[in-house]
Amino acid sequence: MATITTPGYAHIQRQHGRCSTTAGRRGASNSVRFSARAVSSVPHAAAASSAPAFLPVPFVPGADAPSPSGKSAIGVPKAPRKGEEGKRLNFFQRAAAMALDAFEEGFVANVLERPHGLPSTADPAVQIAGNFAPVGETPPARALPVSGRIPPFINGVYARNGANPHFDPVAGHHLFDGDGMVHAVRIRNGAAESYACRFTETARLRQERAMGRPMFPKAIGELHGHSGIARLALFYARAACGLLDPSHGTGVANAGLVYFNGRLLAMSEDDLPYQVRVTADGDLETVGRYDFDGQLGCAMIAHPKLDPATGELHALSYDVIKKPYLKYFYFAPDGTKSADVEIPLDQPTMIHDFAITENYVVVPDHQVVFKLQEMLRGGSPVVLDKEKTSRFGVLPKHAADASEMVWVDVPDCFCFHLWNAWEEADTDEVVVIGSCMTPADSIFNESDDRLESVLTEIRLNTRTGESTRRAILPPSSQVNLEVGMVNRNLLGRKTRYAYLAVAEPWPKVSGFAKVDLATGELTKFEYGEGRFGGEPCFVPMDAAAATPRGEDDGYILSFVHDERAGTSELLVVNAADMRLEATVQLPSRVPYGFHGTFITGDELTTQA
Repeated sequence: MATITTPGYAHIQRQHGRCSTTAGRRGASNSVRFSARAVSSVPHAAAASSAPAFLPVPFVPGADAPSPSGKSAIGVPKAPRKGEEGKRLNFFQRAAAMALDAFEEGFVANVLERPHGLPSTADPAVQIAGNFAPVGETPPARALPVSGRIPPFINGVYARNGANPHFDPVAGHHLFDGDGMVHAVRIRNGAAESYACRFTETARLRQERAMGRPMFPKAIGELHGHSGIARLALFYARAACGLLDPSHGTGVANAGLVYFNGRLLAMSEDDLPYQVRVTADGDLETVGRYDFDGQLGCAMIAHPKLDPATGELHALSYDVIKKPYLKYFYFAPDGTKSADVEIPLDQPTMIHDFAITENYVVVPDHQVVFKLQEMLRGGSPVVLDKEKTSRFGVLPKHAADASEMVWVDVPDCFCFHLWNAWEEADTDEVVVIGSCMTPADSIFNESDDRLESVLTEIRLNTRTGESTRRAILPPSSQVNLEVGMVNRNLLGRKTRYAYLAVAEPWPKVSGFAKVDLATGELTKFEYGEGRFGGEPCFVPMDAAAATPRGEDDGYILSFVHDERAGTSELLVVNAADMRLEATVQLPSRVPYGFHGTFITGDELTTQA
């Protein structure tokens, strides 16, 4: 195993302490005070790139409302709201708002929530401490300082999504509950031209801004136990009284990013995607909720797969309320949607990711399921069903219906993310590369067990229905590997390398690794003491080539934060030899986030 460590940096003196809660106010500075203890206790951010779609709110497709403006505030008001909102509410609505606010503060908050301690998985003091804390928006900053040399072929925008709550939480909060914010760096001709970060203007965020407070339930942090039921009842009551409108979506768009058919789409699996446009000056603007010209009438998971050979975008949608619990569909390169393939499942299941091969989609049906009735017993609706046998379904990409799917059992397997898959015709096997996580539900529910994420090769024999799996790394090199990618030009085809975040000390990311999937050889790039990052983004040398000159011929881009200096950077690392090529100094703090993509210069010129 080879290890490469970044050169040391001068440290700026900084006062240490608990993360300042004023960072939650969007008018506040991006600066926060850090406590290493608080940051180290934050549960894993990158292992799940989005809030799961178990918010029990009816999905209603529709056009976006006009963007309102409102002043940011926090807390549960105890008096009628005044100003803009008061003018547009009738007498009945104002009375209903006062009554529901009083119920929230007097019963939900004071009786159901405050007397009971929050688990660490829903405690905002843990979940958004340190560099997990939110930041304000940053308009384009120009001519960023660069140390080293950025390869001139890198021409485009590196964009990364993440959860960034606009308001301070009033109750439980999980990292995945935050509002979506995209960070973008424009690179051209060896220069880092600009950096900007902006909220994705979801219908949910716009309404909460106008109301001056959080109003929509938080899918993980709030919706558990009896208080979760009460907050759902509040939500439905406010919607019934016209105090808020869920018909334009309830999602946060904070997890995945994909560029398809001229559009950068920000996604979380609780809603339709949102289109975000990169402007000519490097800024970001939300175009709106995107339903593929009226073709998409359901939520879409945050990890659609873009086939590099056909240009098709493959996707899943799951539902936790009603059957069918799972649907598969795809979009042609021009955006035309296929018919849905309804995949029968016995119970609603968390399916955050899936894989494609040249001819198939590979769908996990694992043991983390949704049981809303658990809330009546005081628990979380996301549970580990130990009686269920995990399995993978292999379905032809253009199947007419689910009768063409072959299921293969893979007991005690839970992969939150899958990195690639391919077919091996001589053995009738589909090979799946993923990170097997144990305990499977520990991201959502407290556990005393140490969380492990083991890079694994899973072989599915579609002829015999048998499976095998092996840990790719030898025991002596075992390390938690999460969030990353293979060369996107080879997605769905056999790959030799994967580039994955080293999620240690868990849940922080201390570097990334280049893994030889055949031999298990591991080459680490370490960020250095007190420095942590997130997902490595592989940029191939020739982004449009169907067959790259070399699979590892490209560069890795990754945001890194120095917790002692309080500064953030973008690193450019040669993917072949894992050597640092350049460091871009960023003008403001970049919180740890989720998933990103690289949009080429040619793609930027063809944005819709």
